[in-house]
Amino acid sequence: MLDQRVLPSEETYKTCTDYIGVTEAIRTMVIRGDPAIGVSAAMGIALGVKSAAAKSLEEMDIQFQRICQDISAARPTAVNLFWAVERMKMVYDRTRSQGIQAVRSALIRTCQEMHREDIEANLEIGRFGQVLVPDKAQILTHCNAGALATAGYGTALGVVRAAVEAGKQVHVFADETRPFLQGARLTAWELVKDGIPVTVITDNMAGYFLQKGKIDCVIVGADRIAANGDVANKIGTYSVAVLAKEISIPFFVAAPVSTLDLAIPDGSHIPIEERDPEEVRKIQGICITSEKVRVANPAFDVTPHRYVSAIITNRGVAYPSYEKSLLELTGGIKIRSFENT
Repeated sequence: MLDQRVLPSEETYKTCTDYIGVTEAIRTMVIRGDPAIGVSAAMGIALGVKSAAAKSLEEMDIQFQRICQDISAARPTAVNLFWAVERMKMVYDRTRSQGIQAVRSALIRTCQEMHREDIEANLEIGRFGQVLVPDKAQILTHCNAGALATAGYGTALGVVRAAVEAGKQVHVFADETRPFLQGARLTAWELVKDGIPVTVITDNMAGYFLQKGKIDCVIVGADRIAANGDVANKIGTYSVAVLAKEISIPFFVAAPVSTLDLAIPDGSHIPIEERDPEEVRKIQGICITSEKVRVANPAFDVTPHRYVSAIITNRGVAYPSYEKSLLELTGGIKIRSFENT
């Protein structure tokens, strides 16, 4: 795993040799981004079962449940983690009668399939989304929804990449995204690597650039999307969405259908992760506020669907009313909630 905590100053890879290492890498944000977390979780489960010392199916059942529980506890908001765990559980149940080795082989094949499928889904998101991006567009994005947050290519940045590949000229404004600085450290790093023009701005500059007519559209990713189109994404997304609505700028969300949680009616049912206060108190180990002051650090917020112009998925673009359009994208199947998995 490319350690996202130290980019862009260092390009360091972490090798996980057991599922505990994968779990810790997800928890500590060595790897982050909803789709990437899902694929990594699946690989962690496969790694755990591959190295398990179980000599009977009964012993394997116990170890498998423990592996799934530990990985599920790593991050509470990103729905792809729970989607991945559920998919691996279904594979386990389907192959259990064939013996331990068959289970191991099936889980390894499945996580590799999920890796390929995620890249394909991102390419489809880009294909559908780039149509919404005008030539010479100035695009504002928040957090990082690029190749680093997925198995490859990206969701929000996948739309940007697809627009460039279609011959469009675009310029990206990347909010720095406090406190983890995903925009400043990760999004900017990706775009510079690709030669796509990017300007980093502080989070509290977004309103200024929107008001001055410097932004043509906003594109962000998502960590969970409710049935009514409410979107959980990195903290600060809601503020950008409200500003975009006030100034009549399109606000697009790009995410695979695996990010949909259609069994919850709205965003009030989405659990919000509260992270370590030290992430706010310090920047790269340097304290920027009093050690005695209280610090709050919610990692996500929920943007109500009324601020969302469209949701771009790998199966097409959903428009309001989202209760209908999102359900149509899943073939009428109400994807279950993973909140209590």
